[in-house]
Amino acid sequence: MRDSYAVDREKGPFAEWRAGARIDLDDRESWWRPWHTLITETVARGVVVRRARVVSEPASEYTRWLHSGTMKNIIAGEQVRWMPRRLASDIPLPGNDFWLVDDRLIRWNHFTGDGASGGGEMSQDEATAQLCAAAFASVWARATPHDQYDLR
Repeated sequence: MRDSYAVDREKGPFAEWRAGARIDLDDRESWWRPWHTLITETVARGVVVRRARVVSEPASEYTRWLHSGTMKNIIAGEQVRWMPRRLASDIPLPGNDFWLVDDRLIRWNHFTGDGASGGGEMSQDEATAQLCAAAFASVWARATPHDQYDLR
């Protein structure tokens, strides 16, 4: 739900993208990561993996970079949707990014003010899991599938 996360703007994939480099989706070896393997194996077991991104518009440079690389996640088996932040005003969203597993296990992703990882936290609190599930369902229903989202 953040418009940027701590990335090194001077080196690495984000800097390369800023300089004009683009992913060659046909060259899987150059971009495939353990995460993609995990998603592929998970989806093969019949699990649905969905990711929703709540973003400001016009999109930040970081969001544009994320959008340009999202096909990697989709190829691995994720379903990805995007929702403009202005459409989320009436949705009670948790204060942190999260992964929700089986509507019961939450993996919180904490970040510092400058976007660096502040560590993760696991929770099985039922009421909080219900909040996360309801928030995600609302976002998912309003969000636009990746291939139809017009990044502004």
